[in-house]
Amino acid sequence: MKGRTVALSTLFLLPLAGLGLLLARPQLDVTWEHHPSHFWLVLSVALINVLLGLLTSEAASRRADTRLFLVSLALLASAGFLGLHALATPGVLLTAPNAGFVIATPVGLLLAAFFAGASALELDDLRTAVFRRRQTALRVGLALLFVAWAAASLGGLPLLKRPPPEEAPATIRAFTPLGLALYGFAAFRYAGIYRRRRRPLPFAVAVAFVLLAEAMIAVAFGRRWHATWWEWHVLMAIAFGAISAGARAEYRRERSLTAAFGGLYLEGTLERIDRRYSDALGHLVDALRRDQPVGRVLDRFRREGFSAEEVDLLERSARELRRVDDLFRPYVGPHLAQRLEAQPELARLGGREADVSVLFADLAGFTAFSEMRQPAEVVEMLNAYWAAAVPVVTQREGGFIERFAGDAIMVVFNAVGDQPDHALRAARAALSLREEAERLAAGHPDWPRFRIGVNSGPAVVGNVGAGGHRSFSVIGDTTNVAARIQSAARPGQVLLGPATYEQLREAAIVKSLGPVELKGKRGPIELYMLEEIRAP
Repeated sequence: MKGRTVALSTLFLLPLAGLGLLLARPQLDVTWEHHPSHFWLVLSVALINVLLGLLTSEAASRRADTRLFLVSLALLASAGFLGLHALATPGVLLTAPNAGFVIATPVGLLLAAFFAGASALELDDLRTAVFRRRQTALRVGLALLFVAWAAASLGGLPLLKRPPPEEAPATIRAFTPLGLALYGFAAFRYAGIYRRRRRPLPFAVAVAFVLLAEAMIAVAFGRRWHATWWEWHVLMAIAFGAISAGARAEYRRERSLTAAFGGLYLEGTLERIDRRYSDALGHLVDALRRDQPVGRVLDRFRREGFSAEEVDLLERSARELRRVDDLFRPYVGPHLAQRLEAQPELARLGGREADVSVLFADLAGFTAFSEMRQPAEVVEMLNAYWAAAVPVVTQREGGFIERFAGDAIMVVFNAVGDQPDHALRAARAALSLREEAERLAAGHPDWPRFRIGVNSGPAVVGNVGAGGHRSFSVIGDTTNVAARIQSAARPGQVLLGPATYEQLREAAIVKSLGPVELKGKRGPIELYMLEEIRAP
């Protein structure tokens, strides 16, 4: 890792070293003035990057992601002004060089730096909402700026029409440090995103921002038509090429525009996508379970803004999950089936209060994993995990799976049987569940891991519903707190609530986490991380 960092740093320093050498030895700063080559090279790079910016903007609109939208503006600003610079090539549209077009590139780079820096900020919900409301205005404003700059340059504005100097004006050099600071900040933040998510696009964006910062330096000190001047053209082309390559690599794997840019999304966007997919998948699985036509559900998804790729993904995933549900149905309710056979009156609506232990578990990082995989790979992973998990909690420890959906499971102990040691059973099941998951994940390092919460206390156990449709449920604050404890756990952790720990004090080896604030609870709750159950 250290060697890779040194090699990458060396590559980044080479352009600056070359620029410094050319500036120190002016005789080496050779001149090459070839107008057609300049026109086609710069215009091609600009057009390709404008297309990339528009695709990025489209993905940002579909996901309502502010970070991706700001990245798209950075691409469009730098590419748009680079295109204006290309059109200034003498002998194409203009007979002589024009200052307005020549200084367009540094203006575009500085404007793009502001967008890049803004995209790297940790945006809260309020600021994200503000940016979303102003997206159209920002796009239109940027387009009008391009038109106004071109018109002012061609229309005879004295400041822009005059012949350009060989070197960048002092004003451009004065703003260069600000641009470098913004690009450096953005590159640092996107490198951090890459380290967390390990996807190619954040890395490509970080590299591109470093190269654009170096291009600003070359713009500030290069001499027109000299090697120092051509250097920033090459640096910008490589920067745009890096982002294009990263986006292409993501798209080839995902085959979806929105998924291809998933590595850049804000955490809030990923959570929103997770909830949206989860709710949609739940409705679709429910329709399949009831043998209802799914066409109307899919049409509703399309009206709600799901793309054709997403609708297809949801349908295939739901059918696979239904198949998995049917496959595991014999595991889910053996204890309940036995009790109903012995005591048919338990099928009546209503319930009873019982002291239970509730285990909640879900796969942390499931959304990110699903975004990067084909549906078949996602379902294969789920199949492997549940095939190992269900026998552990039902057959080995006698738990009742009250809820089983996608990447989450809720298991209740002492709900349908006489289990005075329900807390111990739940704790053992949690550890076994984690062990089975770690065993499977050992061969698949990129698979998500379980995070598990266990809580004990009173709950109402019984049937809820009406008519011919009812559900055997466990309802109460004990269940709600168990879900909150699970959401506080980290991947691979098993957290216990205070009531569960009190029943396991002599049997469990734990680490106290102290009072923890849980969503929806008035005060903090003492939590314990379960490490081991002592042998009897």
